[in-house]
Amino acid sequence: MKALTTLALLAGTLTAGLMAGLFAGFAYAVMPGLRRGDDRTFVTAMRRINEAILNGWFLGCFMGAPVVTALAAALQWAGDGGAALPFTVAGLVLYLVVFAVTAAANVPLNERLAAAGEPDGAAGLAAVRERFESSWVAWNTVRAVAATAAFGCLAWALVLYGRATA
Repeated sequence: MKALTTLALLAGTLTAGLMAGLFAGFAYAVMPGLRRGDDRTFVTAMRRINEAILNGWFLGCFMGAPVVTALAAALQWAGDGGAALPFTVAGLVLYLVVFAVTAAANVPLNERLAAAGEPDGAAGLAAVRERFESSWVAWNTVRAVAATAAFGCLAWALVLYGRATA
């Protein structure tokens, strides 16, 4: 039971960390870089990124993080999670915030960007970008902070669980 709990907690920590890195990287590098480009470059790049990100690596981490973290919490609850359990639960709750923000804000914005089709001229591109960029960046910042906090909680839970079972 301890080995399975450790494995689930480790997998939750790693997947949450990978997602935190992705969302933070968008917050401090990708979006500021794209902000410096013209409207056509911005719209085209975001469309291509949104298409490319739907792959097994992303989906495995994004969907897997809450599953294995919930498993780790359940195993700790059933066993003696001790001091690690509250941090595991906090990590799960924070990651569920990431999941909710992505589903309720970022994905609908991505879908609207894709559905905009090919805008006519510079004014059309500027309007498409205007309806997308600031909201998407703000919500991505929320999920980057929540994912980073989830990762921190899970990393600390892993330390505490390791100490308790050593």
